[in-house]
Amino acid sequence: MKIYTKTGDKGQTSLYGGERVSKKSLRLDSYGTVDELNSTIGIVRVYNKDEELEGKLFRLQSTLFNLGADLATPLTMSKEIKIVRIGEEEIAELEAEIDKWDSELEPLRVFILPGGTESGAFLHQARTICRRAERLTVELSELEEINELCVKFLNRLSDWLFVVARIANSRADFNESKWQVK
Repeated sequence: MKIYTKTGDKGQTSLYGGERVSKKSLRLDSYGTVDELNSTIGIVRVYNKDEELEGKLFRLQSTLFNLGADLATPLTMSKEIKIVRIGEEEIAELEAEIDKWDSELEPLRVFILPGGTESGAFLHQARTICRRAERLTVELSELEEINELCVKFLNRLSDWLFVVARIANSRADFNESKWQVK
């Protein structure tokens, strides 16, 4: 099987189910940004030294593939194509981990600057990519019917990434830099 198909040479691609759309479509932008987020999590895993976080990051990458497939598959195709849709269980899992890790951290009283260790800094970058994916997915949801839990998942995931960045830095004994208003 060849890697290149030449079917996208004129600026179109296929969604799951075969529908052809422009490569500049909002749907592609949404799941393409989720793919970018997934790649950034891959970079985090290169630098991560925390065994517990490694398992969570690995799980997240698989869930992000599911999210991408969810966004790439119009709801009208759900009966014809069997894919995993994002559900409440993925959101509940993120919330439980946020609560667990947040109790391990010093409470925030001021804004902190993104950065820290290599994995912490890339986790902060992942958070901002996640926020962009969320904005695009919200915009998509206003134009097309999508799984409404995709937006909720991305919203919760950005909080999760923020807390994980703080955990990665804290466990590496890195003191967070506080925002100083001048």
